[in-house]
Amino acid sequence: MRQLPQVDQLLKTATDRGDVPGVVAMVDDTVFWIASMTKAITSTAAMRLVEQGKLSLDWPIAEVLPELASPLVLEGFDATGEPRLRPARQRITLRHLITHTAGFVYDIWSPEMGRYMEKRGVPGIISCQNAALMLPLVFDPGDRWDYGIGIDWVGKAVERASGQSLGDFFAEHIFGPVGMTDTGFTVTSDRRARLAGMHARAENGMLSPIPFELPQEPEFQMGGGGLYGTAEDYLAFERLFLNQGRADGRQVLRPETVQLMSQNAIGGLDVRLLKTVVPAYSNDAEFFPGMVKKWGLGFMISTEAVPGGRGPGSLAWAGLGNSYFWIDPAKGIAGVILMQLIPFADPKALALLDGFEKALYAALG
Repeated sequence: MRQLPQVDQLLKTATDRGDVPGVVAMVDDTVFWIASMTKAITSTAAMRLVEQGKLSLDWPIAEVLPELASPLVLEGFDATGEPRLRPARQRITLRHLITHTAGFVYDIWSPEMGRYMEKRGVPGIISCQNAALMLPLVFDPGDRWDYGIGIDWVGKAVERASGQSLGDFFAEHIFGPVGMTDTGFTVTSDRRARLAGMHARAENGMLSPIPFELPQEPEFQMGGGGLYGTAEDYLAFERLFLNQGRADGRQVLRPETVQLMSQNAIGGLDVRLLKTVVPAYSNDAEFFPGMVKKWGLGFMISTEAVPGGRGPGSLAWAGLGNSYFWIDPAKGIAGVILMQLIPFADPKALALLDGFEKALYAALG
C-alpha cells in the first residue's frame, strides 16, 4: 500500500490536540456506525432491482408499498395544536424517495415535524420501530429537496420487491460481490470487539464518551442509517463508482446505471442548508456553502471543483456521527473518513475532513 505521511501526520495532530476523539481515514478494521452513509448502499440495492425490472423509478411506489398510497401533507397546526393535514397532490415514486424530493423530513432539521412527532407520540427514527416511519410529508412530492426518511422507505421497497430482508439482500447482491466482509446491521461479537465508541462534544468543547447503539433486534432494518462497517469496506463500495460498476472482475451494476446514479436527478431543485432544531445532535449543516449542489440517485453532487480537492461532478454524503465520504470519478479518487462524534457537522471534524482531502490530493499529485 502506498504510504501517505502527510495524511498520517494531519490525522495524528488532530487527535493529539483533542479536536476529535479518534479517526480512521484509510484501511483499518475498526468498526463504526456509518449512519446515513448507509443511504448510498440502499439506493444501490434499489437500482439493482430497477435493472431487473422489479422496481421502477417512476411507478407509484404504492404498487410495492401500499402504506404510501395516500400520503398526507402537514400544513401546520390549528389553534388547539392539532396538526392540519391534506392529501398530497402527487403520488410518491421511487425517484422521489431516492432523491429526497418526496416530502419526508427529519425532525432534527424540521421544527414542524418535531412538533408533529411530539403531539402524536411518534418515536425517533433510530428506534428502528415501524411507527417511526408513519409520518406525513411537509411538501408535495417533487416540489423541493429536503432531507428525511425517504431512504428508509426505499429499504422497505427493496425488501418487498426482492422477498429478502434488507440485510440479506445487501449480503448477497452487494457485500458479497464487492468483498465487504465487515459491514452489516448487527453488531456481532467480532465487530463489537472492534467497535469505536461514540463521543459527544460539550458546550465547552470537551469530548466525552457516551453510550450509543442501535437496537439489535429492530422492527425494521434502517436503510437510511442502520449499518455498521469499516473504512476498508466502504472504500470497496465506493470503487464500484470509479470502476463502472465492476468489483473483482464482476459486474455488480451496469455501467449505464452507474452513470445514471451519478447525474443530477432533481433538475432545477438544489440541495439546501439543513438548519438545526436539535443542537445536541446536529449543527447547521451544509457542504460547500455558496456552491450549487444537486442530488443523483444516491449521492449529493458537487457542481464545482473544490480548491485543492475534489473535482466537479464528485459524489458524496455523510453520517450523523461525523462520518464522511466522497467519490471523484473524473480524478479517479475516493475517500472516506470515519469518526464517532456528535453533534453532526462538528466544526473541528469538518476542518479535519477538509485537511484530509487536500492532503490526499496533494500526496497523489
